[in-house]
Amino acid sequence: MPQYITIDEVKGFVGTLLERRTLLRAAASKSEKDTFLSHSSKDNDLVPGVALVLQNHGGQVYVDLGDDRLPEPPSVGTAQVLRVTIREMRRFVILVSPNSKGSIWIPWELGLADGQKATTAVALFPVVQKSTETKWAEQEYLGLYRRIVWGPLRGHEKNVWMVYDHHTNTAELLSDWLRGS
Repeated sequence: MPQYITIDEVKGFVGTLLERRTLLRAAASKSEKDTFLSHSSKDNDLVPGVALVLQNHGGQVYVDLGDDRLPEPPSVGTAQVLRVTIREMRRFVILVSPNSKGSIWIPWELGLADGQKATTAVALFPVVQKSTETKWAEQEYLGLYRRIVWGPLRGHEKNVWMVYDHHTNTAELLSDWLRGS
């Protein structure tokens, strides 16, 4: 049975503050990116851990944190940059947490990705308080998308990161999904 990763586990993926800053600086650069990571600003502390999982499986992750092309405070210019960036990325991942429901940007970014890409190019990365929690899925439209989870996958001796389709009860390795066309 696939498991959702907890907030504490994700925070533990990246050790030092320097490692977190280095990872975020690299993810903010737009060069050679193929995976857009959408998230609530209230989850900025979780972003490095999620980005690390994706990068360790072949994803070249873009995160808007530190992107110097984005105006401060967010404005129409922010939306214009993000629209182009999402369109250019092959994959779109949403870090879904208890904070996601209150985000203004996540639904907008997801709407763009859904309209520009096949639903197979979009996946949720749920992060929960307890690994058995499913409250995050209460937003109806989130049920449309596959989920990045950890667990046993047929043909593999150890637990693996995978992209799980709860509609068909099938999965593929995260690395294969990230490389896919």
